[in-house]
Amino acid sequence: MRNPWIYVALTSFFELVWIFGFNVASVWWHWIPIIIFIFIDFHFLTKACEHLPTGTVYAIFAAVGTVGTACMDIFFFGQPISFAKIFFIALLVIGVIWLKIADDQEESSTKEGM
Repeated sequence: MRNPWIYVALTSFFELVWIFGFNVASVWWHWIPIIIFIFIDFHFLTKACEHLPTGTVYAIFAAVGTVGTACMDIFFFGQPISFAKIFFIALLVIGVIWLKIADDQEESSTKEGM
């Protein structure tokens, strides 16, 4: 794979798909595709972790899941939006960005030390 970030995008997408499924499943057989999507999701999560720092991959995975779930609740399921919700979503996104910056700096200092 030329760009391992594709795996991060795919695992993030499939995470949102199965989380959406949790909200709409109403009969037992709805759980069959949800379980399949969970396995697909973790396959791409594993592939992403093979090529990128696990901490960064998991932070992005968790952030996209959290932000995506909050947005699904607001836009698809009619949950109210509040300043606190917006503030903490923004804080989470900023934290993930800074984690990525910190990983990049650590990676470059390791390469320079060789």
